[in-house]
Amino acid sequence: MSDTAEKVKDAQRRIGLLAKASPELFGGFARVSKAAAAAGSFSAAQKELMAVAIAISKGCEDCILYHVDAAVKHGAREAELVEALDVAIEMGGGPAVMYGAKALEIMRALQ
Repeated sequence: MSDTAEKVKDAQRRIGLLAKASPELFGGFARVSKAAAAAGSFSAAQKELMAVAIAISKGCEDCILYHVDAAVKHGAREAELVEALDVAIEMGGGPAVMYGAKALEIMRALQ
């Protein structure tokens, strides 16, 4: 397993700890997440790429890991990620460049 895949697992482990510590709150958040990620007018992969762009603009490395992994699992291609990174960088400026580069590196490590 790659170092990046291990980081994804570690982020998922931390989420699990919070879920156990606060099951009622996390149950509600999990339902929101499931509804938000479900395919509709946008595919699940496209929605995960939106989440990556937001994670980049927010500067959340664990969110980048989690949502790039989910996008890959839903069949997102690198070219699609790069387009999402373009939008995130437009909206987020210099810090988004750094987190965008991190998202691209994560996708390449997970493939």
